[in-house]
Amino acid sequence: MSALESEVPLDFFLFWAMWGKFALKCQEAMTLAYISRSRAQASPFILEPHDKMKSFLFIVACAFLQGSRQSPTSRWTLLPHILVVEVDGALGQLPLSCLELPEELTGRDNKSRDIFWMKNGVMEAQRGNSYLVQLEESLGGGNYTCHSEDGSLLNHTVVLIQEDETKRRKILVKTEHDYLKCSAQNYDGEFHCSWTWHNTRVGKVAFIKARRVSDDSVTQCTVDASGQHWTCSSHQSNFVCSVDDSGHKIHCVDKQHCPYAEESLWIHINLYVRTEHFLVENYSKNFFLSEIVKPDMVRIRKVNATMIEWSYPSSWSSPFSYFPLTFQIAQFKGLCKSCANPCTDSKTAKILTIRSPDICQFQVKRKTKAVCVRAKDALCNSQWSEWSHFRLRSDKKTKRTNVSKKYKHNG
Repeated sequence: MSALESEVPLDFFLFWAMWGKFALKCQEAMTLAYISRSRAQASPFILEPHDKMKSFLFIVACAFLQGSRQSPTSRWTLLPHILVVEVDGALGQLPLSCLELPEELTGRDNKSRDIFWMKNGVMEAQRGNSYLVQLEESLGGGNYTCHSEDGSLLNHTVVLIQEDETKRRKILVKTEHDYLKCSAQNYDGEFHCSWTWHNTRVGKVAFIKARRVSDDSVTQCTVDASGQHWTCSSHQSNFVCSVDDSGHKIHCVDKQHCPYAEESLWIHINLYVRTEHFLVENYSKNFFLSEIVKPDMVRIRKVNATMIEWSYPSSWSSPFSYFPLTFQIAQFKGLCKSCANPCTDSKTAKILTIRSPDICQFQVKRKTKAVCVRAKDALCNSQWSEWSHFRLRSDKKTKRTNVSKKYKHNG
């Protein structure tokens, strides 16, 4: 006999085996507590002293059991019938109610004990008006529905699990601040934010909150029936956001934004993404439009053999004198045919920076075969646009080689 077997009696293991069954009985008893109390008040039945003692001991044991199971750290309503529960990995329970008001129980033909529950379409053992969701680590989320005896749907609640921020597993290599990538084409109040998930992950946007950051700002957000279009309103802003077809990008516009006024309040984006396993992840970002503005690509045109010109992007805010752009020009004497992006992969001797309030003309250097131009806001340290590439001359050596091959082929 081992030391463990000699020190731990068999009754110890039997006790814990029976404790599991006892816990289920406690759960049923606590679930029907309200109904039992209400019926006891109206019933003439009186417990004998020994029955009272048994009931007392049973209630004390149940209370100990309930106390040993921790409640979730916090819970809040994301949308009607959608509940977010923050957990820290410990065991816990979340009570749900089918019918909120006691009058609803007596006003229906079906009684509380006839209510049955389903989780994700599968029948559960628990019955009655109340249901206890068992929480363990990140498990417990799901679509909980309660039904009358004839199967009619009475109520439903989607439970989403959010891991405690201090103990949340780092699924993504990037931080939350870098997870959302936001940019704007101009200062008209429109912008979009995108994110990238691993191709093995499946999820969708569960909630969007867009607002101007202010201590006294109360923002109300609503979503349409499709779940793709959101409206968030407050005294400082009125955002309308929509999710694109890919599900990995949102487009927003602040309809109260004035492009000619200086921004004094940050834009705050709060994005909740729901996975297929009923987990919810929260990502947020603060920014001014001036920090994320990125002009569209400029269009380059050849004026003559040594002159090119370009104009402001048609999507850029006007007047251009109030929203000036700075441009960078790169000149190339050779053509990089193997480069994926000739503007960034090719070698250039020097990049020139100029500023112009309108159409820009530029005298290119002799023997220049290609030029690249990009733009950014002249007054803010924001993003550069993508490079625009323009070829001035073809490679004569390559042309002569092709002509030579053609003559040989004909001969």
